[in-house]
Amino acid sequence: MPDDMADAPSSPRARILVVDDEASLRRIAQYRLAEAGYAVELAEDGAKALDALAASLPDLVITDLKMPGISGEDLVREVLRREPGTPVIVVTGHGTVEGAVRAMKDGVADYVLKPVSWDEMLVTVQRVLDAALLRRDNARLRSELTERTRFDGILGTSGPMRALFAQMERLRNVDTTVLLQGESGTGKELVARALHFQGHRATGPFVAVNCGAIPKGLVESQLFGHERGAFTGADRLHRGHFEMAHGGTLFLDEVGEVPPPAQVTLLRVLTEKRVTRLGGEKATDVDVRVVAATNRDLEAAVADGDFRKDLYYRLAVVPLVLPPLRERREDVLPLAESFVRRFAKGGATISPQAAAALTAYDWPGNVRELENAMERAAVLGGDARTISVADLPAALREPAPPPSETADFPADGVDLAAIERAWIRKALTHTGGNRTRAAKLLGISRQTLLYRLEKHGIDIPPATGPASA
Repeated sequence: MPDDMADAPSSPRARILVVDDEASLRRIAQYRLAEAGYAVELAEDGAKALDALAASLPDLVITDLKMPGISGEDLVREVLRREPGTPVIVVTGHGTVEGAVRAMKDGVADYVLKPVSWDEMLVTVQRVLDAALLRRDNARLRSELTERTRFDGILGTSGPMRALFAQMERLRNVDTTVLLQGESGTGKELVARALHFQGHRATGPFVAVNCGAIPKGLVESQLFGHERGAFTGADRLHRGHFEMAHGGTLFLDEVGEVPPPAQVTLLRVLTEKRVTRLGGEKATDVDVRVVAATNRDLEAAVADGDFRKDLYYRLAVVPLVLPPLRERREDVLPLAESFVRRFAKGGATISPQAAAALTAYDWPGNVRELENAMERAAVLGGDARTISVADLPAALREPAPPPSETADFPADGVDLAAIERAWIRKALTHTGGNRTRAAKLLGISRQTLLYRLEKHGIDIPPATGPASA
């Protein structure tokens, strides 16, 4: 059975403290939780539980609500006082459900009724640990990305980047589906994280999925989940990425790689905002903001029959095109300097010759290639305080030859702005005002074309193509 087909505990050796005054329940808990792969610690009352907590905080606490001495409710309050993020499951009888509800208001993750069904308990444990792990990951990401996910922290002073920041500002507090388009390495996931962590869903989960990395036969199981027994090897319930992202943002990277059968289900989920697990009958509501990304030309994929047109339009409610680094050369040095500050121990500067080489290079790998180049330079430079051309990759040390000195050149010079305006108008006329196709003809991104239209004050001819907006 492939590893992907099973849903192992989110933390195989997660530590669980079980607190109950019934010895038989403690014995069963010890056996069933250990069998499921968890490390188990037992306490027979609240006092011993507090001693265990003083030694080290567990990943999860399961406690009876009614116990002699220190009650379960008092224990819960003390656990959450010591470490507010610790998940707690309370076990309660039918007569004390009201106390369980009160405890949940205090921050308890869930409750299970007596007599305990251990199949139900294991599902609840896994769900609570998954949610806690996701909260911790997102807290860590928010900390790591505090500077990088601020719109002014995604470095860029060029016109295309200023235009992108303006669009991101308008989109961060809405739930509209966004399609990020651009070459590999342009920072699509960073933009997706910024939209999430700087928006009104920042306290919810951010779940990133690389659709191209999921085996084709498992795409629907991973995205939408499956019930136990849904297929051979599905030996337990699995919550899909849509359910895991409930209340937050789901980032579908390389969405163009989703196979046709899964495209049908994805379209339905995006339309209905409900998901049905494989092998299940009950649909679950999901409150998810979807941000998708691709480096493929999805319009061409639609034309070739590889991607559904209706799904494309559902994903591309707002398309954002991230400009390649060669179209915003004024951003190269600030980005390079920021990477040097990160990688060079004790700091370093970039020599004028190295700066010229960095700016002249076309960066086919975009920001990711620049980051790797500066890490390499910082490592090779050792204790040197200045990064030289010799520290740069070979491709940057071999500049392109200059234009031929014998090439024809007008005696009175040229007006580059006028030439640019003329070619932009010609491309727009040729494509009937279709800006996406015009940008392709000009060899630039759509975002750059929009910036230059505004810069030159060019009126756009009436559009006749479907992708003109």
